[in-house]
Formats: sequence, structure tokens, C-alpha cells
Amino acid sequence: MSSLLFAGVGRTVPSKVKLLLSFSSRCAISNSDFLNYPLKTLVLQSPNAGFKLSNVRYKSNTTVGRSATESNGKKVRLVAGAALVAGLVAGLSHFQRAEMKSTVAVHSETGKKDADDILEKCTCFMSEPVTDIQVLQKNKEEMRTKMEMMILQTQAEFCKAVAEVDGGTFQVDRWDRKEGGGGISCVLQDSNIFEKAGVNVSVVFGQLSEEAAQQIRSRGKSLKRKDGKLPFCAMGVSSVIHPKNPHIPTIHFNYRYFEIEEADGSKLWWFGGGTDLTPTYLNKEDAVHFHKTLKDACDKHDRKLYPEFKKWCDNYFFIKHRGERRGVGGIFFDDLDSPTKEDVFDFVRSCAKAVVPCYIPIVKKHLNDSFTSEEKQWQQLRRGRYVEFNLVYDRGTKFGLVTPGSRIESILMSLPLTARWEYMHEPPKGTKEAEMLQVLRNPKDWAQ
Repeated sequence: MSSLLFAGVGRTVPSKVKLLLSFSSRCAISNSDFLNYPLKTLVLQSPNAGFKLSNVRYKSNTTVGRSATESNGKKVRLVAGAALVAGLVAGLSHFQRAEMKSTVAVHSETGKKDADDILEKCTCFMSEPVTDIQVLQKNKEEMRTKMEMMILQTQAEFCKAVAEVDGGTFQVDRWDRKEGGGGISCVLQDSNIFEKAGVNVSVVFGQLSEEAAQQIRSRGKSLKRKDGKLPFCAMGVSSVIHPKNPHIPTIHFNYRYFEIEEADGSKLWWFGGGTDLTPTYLNKEDAVHFHKTLKDACDKHDRKLYPEFKKWCDNYFFIKHRGERRGVGGIFFDDLDSPTKEDVFDFVRSCAKAVVPCYIPIVKKHLNDSFTSEEKQWQQLRRGRYVEFNLVYDRGTKFGLVTPGSRIESILMSLPLTARWEYMHEPPKGTKEAEMLQVLRNPKDWAQ
């Protein structure tokens, strides 16, 4: 699994639930499931401008964590929630009055509306944003703010969808990185439907290490330090879902943004990401649905994107020493930095919005599928392949494991709870297992 290159260092801190409990009536939700409530969002489509890739092949991947906080009783939650709502509203009113004193009247209502919009969205996240809310409100037009809000929204929406299917509760770990930034990890482990489900967000910043800078330069970027420093900001949302039932496939997705400030003050930036499916048994209808949903998201922006990113996905998730792909693919891209920052962001947002509709219907379809012990054993063998790819080939994982101070729990959260290796295992010809292996060795065009 690709995880943000700087997956985070530092301590895990208790999740602040004050903001979440102050959830307003506009997002009607019970106290028991407020952590899983999805965000309402308006997806803006960009024009069909040409997308181009730089010559860099720098992969970054992100992972993160949380700790769930629960009240002692329903009445206590309701009273506390009401009190916090009142306090938050009062604080917001005070903030708005202060803003109006230094703002031209004709612009004050617009600014207030934007601030309200950010504040309302924040109440629907799994935890408070990594960046201070007032900083987000002040810099609402900056890409850092837009991307952080988008990845937090994606995390909340996907966690809500997964929890609804599973019936379990995500553990939410909020962590700080002493060098700057932090993250939010949402994990559902050994639950009803899912063996392990992780949805992570990280927003980290600071000075780029020389080792990281060398990796970027080796892929074609020319980085110019100022006084020996390279300020950077990296953020993303990343998830891997491992179901218990071998007839429900594993999904992985990751969407990220990287920004580096060079010596002359100019900013080098790019986006990366993708969504891919790893089934234990081949279901052609599932593969077609998955790929067509992703293709539709890509086609909104440029019909050339899906074929290119589908091929890139097949090539990236290739286990060379096995001669197999990890799964039936999806889309994958990195170093996307044109035509404009807004155009690329709109494309990435469309892809992130496609995650729930491309995967959850497949999960629901197979919820009650029966399976044998032999099918479960084959699933464990395929999980072993998943582990091999992540530890041997995935750039983000490899970098994190050799970087001092990395948050190992976040980096390795993509690994399944259980896996299996057998000596010289090869499925008999004509079996469903052999059919799956054939597709992994010879990728197909599922969206046709």
C-alpha cells in the first residue's frame, strides 16, 4: 500500500471530541455513530483540459491512527453535546464579530459564510482536522486547506459506509508529529465482516531530509535548498480493507498532495493516488463494475486518463519475483502537476468520491456468500502475496521502515491480520484458484 512518505513521527494523543459532539441539527446523527457520519460535498467538475505528468516517479503513501472516546450514558452525552453546541456557537459568533471589525462590510457576509462552511464540515469528520480550524478558515483558498478538507471528508464518508455494512465501531487514533503536523488513523479490526479495515489521514510538514530529497532528485526533480533547507508539506488519505469472507475482495486507495518550497520561494507541487481491487476469487461482474466506476470518474475530466492510469496500475502493483499482479488493478498515477493545480485537484476529488460506489456494492453483494475451509486457505495464500508486495516493492513502506522515528503502526496498518505461505504451492488446472492466477498473470481490460 502506498502510504505518505512521511507517515509521521510522534506521540498518539487522545482524540478531541468537543468539536464532534457539537454537531448541529443540520447533520442529523445519533450520539452512537457521530464518528462515522459522512460529509455533504459539492463536487466541481473541471473542463476537459489536458493532463500531463512530470518526469518524476516519486511515490508517497500515507497512513494514520485514533482513539475512540465514549460517554458514560446517553443523558450525559445529550447534555454535554447541547452545552458544547451552545459554547461553539457563542465562540463562532464572537469570532465573526471580531472579523467584521477589520473587514469591509460588503465582503463580511461572504467571509462569514465560508468560515461557517468549513466549521460545519469539520463537525462531520472522524476527528478535528490536523491543522487548526481558524488557520483553515483564514487560508480557505489555499490548496493545503482544500486538500486537507477533502481527505478528511473522504475518510469520514468511507468509514461511515464501512461501519454501516459491518456494524462495528472504528477505533480512532489521533497522533502528533513533533517535526510538524500529525494524523488520524481509523481502524476496525477483527470485526463482523472485516478482518482489518484501516482508513488513515496524515498532514505533515517541516524540512525535507537529505535522503528524501535525493530520492526526489533521482526521479528528475531539481531541488534548490535555501540555507540548507527545503520546507515541505505532504498530506493524503490512504486505506486498505481486508474482509473475512474470501468472496469479498480487498480494496486499497490512496490520494495525496506534496508541496516543496525552493530557494527562490517558488513551490514545486504534485498529486498522486489511485484505487485498486484485490479479489481472492475472480468475479467478472465485480471487476467490470469496479473499473467502470473508476473510468466514469476519470472520463469527467479527460477520456485519455483511465487507459493510461489503468495500465500504470497494472505495472505498479506487479510482484516481480512471482510474475503476478497483486489484484485486478484499477487506476494509479503519480507526479500529476498539470494543466493547473485546481484542475488536478478536481480530478483527484472525483476519484476519491468514486471509492464508496466502486466498492461497497460489491461488499453487499457477497455478504452472505458461503465459503469452505479450502477457500479460506486460498485467501490466506493470496494475503501472503499482498504482504510480499508491500514489504518488498512498495516505495512508501520501504522508505518508512528505514527512516528513523517513523510511525511504524501507521506504515504497517496496510498488512492483513492473517496470512499464509506454503512451499511450492500451485493450484490444480481447471479450478477457480487457477482461473484467478491466470488473470493475475495476464491483466484484462475490464471497462470495455
